[in-house]
Amino acid sequence: MMSIEGRIGSPMSWPQIRQSGAYRGRWVALDNCKYDGRTAQPLEGTIVDADDDLAELCTRIRQSDNKHCAILFCDEAEDETSPPSSVRRPSTAPITPAQH
Repeated sequence: MMSIEGRIGSPMSWPQIRQSGAYRGRWVALDNCKYDGRTAQPLEGTIVDADDDLAELCTRIRQSDNKHCAILFCDEAEDETSPPSSVRRPSTAPITPAQH
């Protein structure tokens, strides 16, 4: 696990988090999240914890006082408008029943 001391408890914007090498490729637990009212995407939050292993992170969150965190995967920051990878994107083609 990579050390992230000094950033825990620090409010950061989602684009700042995504650009940070300390969080890229890791799961990040955010508290006090502010969301975009139009897209419902996170704008910023207070970093509570982060880990490469989602199960480990969830275990620590369950054992802590931070029960209402948003947990997001921090992928590469292509641009600031890209939604976090934990958001399910709609498929491009509707699923239709097979004709027999």
